[in-house]
Amino acid sequence: MSYECIMGLEVSNDTDYQKYRESMIPILHSFGGGFGFDFKVSEVLKSKTNEPINRVFTIDFPSKEIMDSFFTDPEYLAVKVKYFQNSVKSVTTISMHEKNT
Repeated sequence: MSYECIMGLEVSNDTDYQKYRESMIPILHSFGGGFGFDFKVSEVLKSKTNEPINRVFTIDFPSKEIMDSFFTDPEYLAVKVKYFQNSVKSVTTISMHEKNT
């Protein structure tokens, strides 16, 4: 079983968000993680949140424990502070679940 997150973001700065992605992907891969789907969204027809969403993606990990380790990794957190916080206005967790691989 792997662990998958479906996330929605409001990206406000595409350039810095791209730098975030480029910087964090090698770290993500070192934890065995990766992106499954990635969409730029132009219109949200229905939502359970008031937060705007213009980006939807899935991110996969070998387990929930590995996901937790990735998101608390000091190298990842440094990249997040440098690029993510200035490029994303809101984060919406759509789903987190175990997935049959």
